[in-house]
Amino acid sequence: MAELNATSTTKKKAIHMDMTPMVDLAFLLVTFFMLTATFTKPKSLVLTMPDRTGNPSHPGDQVTTTLILDDENRIFHYQGLDEPAVFETDYSPSGLRKILTDRIMRGKDLGENAVFIIKPTARANYQNVVDVLDEMQITQAKIYAIQKIYPQDETLLERYKTGHQ
Repeated sequence: MAELNATSTTKKKAIHMDMTPMVDLAFLLVTFFMLTATFTKPKSLVLTMPDRTGNPSHPGDQVTTTLILDDENRIFHYQGLDEPAVFETDYSPSGLRKILTDRIMRGKDLGENAVFIIKPTARANYQNVVDVLDEMQITQAKIYAIQKIYPQDETLLERYKTGHQ
């Protein structure tokens, strides 16, 4: 392992260490940990898709809530489908989660499932969509869909923003 060379002319001693066993041990340890380590599995969100064979039902205005995701982490929501009043909220538990649970409870009181329509604008980021889908899972919303935003929604949003500046 270690070799000591002593020369007769000098009093210095040269030390030579053979590093081969240490390198072998390092590679054995690396191989062992690579083979025994468990890799993290990718996490995915399970989306429940509607059944294409069933009869589509049209929810009433009392149970339909539209969520419009905009830039700067802002959510605009309205209830119903005809000339609704728009409100703004945030992603906090006292914001979006409270709205979702209130609408779900109102739907249960009416004997129907609450329906949520999620419409991200072009300015919304991907994380906001994921956050809303997470809230849907947390509040156990049964019926929700992601739709593209329509021009009338953009007009409704602009009217709200100009009125609240």
